[in-house]
Amino acid sequence: MKENDLLKRTFNFGISCLKFLRKLESNPENNLIRFQLGKSCTSIGANYEESQAGSSKADFTNKVKIALREARETNYWLRILKELNDNNDESLESLIKESQELKNILGAIVVKSNNK
Repeated sequence: MKENDLLKRTFNFGISCLKFLRKLESNPENNLIRFQLGKSCTSIGANYEESQAGSSKADFTNKVKIALREARETNYWLRILKELNDNNDESLESLIKESQELKNILGAIVVKSNNK
């Protein structure tokens, strides 16, 4: 995967998550998760975008590590939503899968960056 593809992928993932959040029933638990998930899902792409203008290899790696942490948090909130709402929604399953794939990709970039 080209890095430019990952920029598009993280952007599209953030949009997909935000659109999914619009469909959630309004209750105290979902409202809390909506806020947390909205921040973390968009932060993945924002930090990866910022990594592209890193002033050094260490700066690049640090931003990718932040994106990875946000991907992990996003995956956590998506799994909470699934369990909390007994939700078998295909779009939620797709988001969980994509968040896992983003975690794997970002993790591989961090490992590769640390090995150079």
